[in-house]
Amino acid sequence: MAPLPTHPDLPVKPEDVEPGLSPAEFKLAFRNHPAGVAVITADDGSGPVGLTASSVFSVSAEPPLFVFSLSSASSAAPVLGKVDTLVIHLLGADQLAIAQRFATSGIDRFADPGSWSRLETGEPYLVDAPVRVRSRVVERLEMKVGGSTVIACHALGGVIAPQEGAAPLVYHDRAWHHLGAHSRLPA
Repeated sequence: MAPLPTHPDLPVKPEDVEPGLSPAEFKLAFRNHPAGVAVITADDGSGPVGLTASSVFSVSAEPPLFVFSLSSASSAAPVLGKVDTLVIHLLGADQLAIAQRFATSGIDRFADPGSWSRLETGEPYLVDAPVRVRSRVVERLEMKVGGSTVIACHALGGVIAPQEGAAPLVYHDRAWHHLGAHSRLPA
């Protein structure tokens, strides 16, 4: 097989990719890699959408940038793939019900009108999320292989009020977990 092209504007075809781990092997490898949990919400004018993501990570503090991966199979993909702004909510263990709701397919994730509202700028946000950040999409990198888009965002502002002593919500080995004193390792 030919190596992957290195220029970002060249198309990558599935036949250009070297064989690798099977999907089962790849999933097994990453089941051992825990990730924080976030919910991302947006509205393109057709109604609010949102999804639970464990692929969110910070890239830079100056400027404040983060990225996340968006699967083309997600029901929120058509909206998140084109909006200019969105809201990212970083969840703690106390927000497990929110993470589960936005990870469930085929439901109205915004059915409870008391669970969400809108920013003055129009984006939907979750009222019970202690950390929520309005962000502008600065780059979309559509993967030519794998059907995902990596979205880079600039954090514009928001509510940064993590609850003191609150346990972070973590996704590991296909299950929800929380971190706390019980999970701290000695230095």
